[in-house]
Amino acid sequence: MAAHLARKASPLVVIVGATGTGKSKLAIELASKFHGEVVSADSMQVYHGLDIITNKVSAAEQTACPHHMIGFVDPLVSTYTVVDFRSQALPLIEDILLRGKLPFIVGGTNYYIEALLWDTLLTSNTSTEMSSSAAVATERASRTELLKLGSSELYRRLEEVDPEMACCLHPRNVRKLIRGLQVYEQVGIPWSSLLRRQHEQPGGGPLSGPLRYPDACVLWLYANQEALDRRLDERVDQMLAEGLLEELQSFHRHYALAKFDFQQGIFQSIGFKEFHDYLNRPLDCSVQESEKLLQKGIEALKLATRRYARKQYKWVKNRFLQRPQNNLPPVFGLDATDPSLWEKAVLEPAVSIVESCLQGETPVVSAMNMEPQNHSSKQLRFNCDFCSKIIIGERQWHAHLRSKGHRYHVKKNRRKVTELAKTVEHNPLNETLELQRPSDGETSQ
Repeated sequence: MAAHLARKASPLVVIVGATGTGKSKLAIELASKFHGEVVSADSMQVYHGLDIITNKVSAAEQTACPHHMIGFVDPLVSTYTVVDFRSQALPLIEDILLRGKLPFIVGGTNYYIEALLWDTLLTSNTSTEMSSSAAVATERASRTELLKLGSSELYRRLEEVDPEMACCLHPRNVRKLIRGLQVYEQVGIPWSSLLRRQHEQPGGGPLSGPLRYPDACVLWLYANQEALDRRLDERVDQMLAEGLLEELQSFHRHYALAKFDFQQGIFQSIGFKEFHDYLNRPLDCSVQESEKLLQKGIEALKLATRRYARKQYKWVKNRFLQRPQNNLPPVFGLDATDPSLWEKAVLEPAVSIVESCLQGETPVVSAMNMEPQNHSSKQLRFNCDFCSKIIIGERQWHAHLRSKGHRYHVKKNRRKVTELAKTVEHNPLNETLELQRPSDGETSQ
């Protein structure tokens, strides 16, 4: 492969997947072969320190090819945002392309990757203000005040300023309720209106604006969940063998006077908060109690890592595989379940895919064919009057209908079932509800 790219377009390779599937390994191998450079899109790896716990690539691995966006933010900085990352990473990517190199974006922070792949009206409109520490501090102060209100009051306020978005959100989804209120506060127009403008942009879609790099492709590393769980547990054991506890203790001593906030900065890292009780055990703590706290931290770290892997997998499915849109890059699945088959199952297909993309050809295998498609781009909202619950999403709604708790409440009030069934029959929106109407006479809204 020539060191200089022949295409005039702007190719970009993005490597996604759950933690432990080998994203960094593949990025290094591909960047070495194609004379590329790696751009990390990991919100914890931008911070200096805690190299083991944030799973940074080693110094030896970084010599194989240039790496960027790793270990350059002070650990006590809590105002570094996705907008800061985007503002630094985009010029860096452009520089890599101008030098005739191929950028490989690799990471597990979903919103960092989204910020690079898509242009969004919200971040475009607020990037100047949001890049300043003062504005970030103001936003967080606003969030703190909103958190004091409780979900009911947050929902009521969102209904006033953005009833369309409120209708799509669960009344107890505090994070998104606050987001909706802050968008209105920052921009002056409803969040739903911004999303609609994104959808109407040339090349835009229901979840974002147009692609920044139309020639980008996504390599998705996936693995059997049971096998991945075992691998992740083994990786935690390996991290401990490499000096994880010593790293945490050194970091803890160095920043002992700092106020730890596990919702901010590097202190959000999986692993730091899990060992908090162990690191803060009293000096007179017995050996037995100390060992108990240590084992508790190890098990908590393993559990949190497995949960995070599932969250990453869910994001890939929701963002790339189950929402057919016109502004999605092609996604190619690579089975990383068996490390002994890495060359054949991952590396060789990945090389073939990248070569095809560089030559302007369409690779044969796409991950879009590997997952069932969900042709609904908008989550449906359902009211269950029997259980006094609001359910968001058709799949969740049907799962609720099959639950023992729901059937129990239905049996307790058969009269209400009959009355609600009659209400549906006379509903002027009956044609819309027909496809959504569940069994047993429940109504959906």
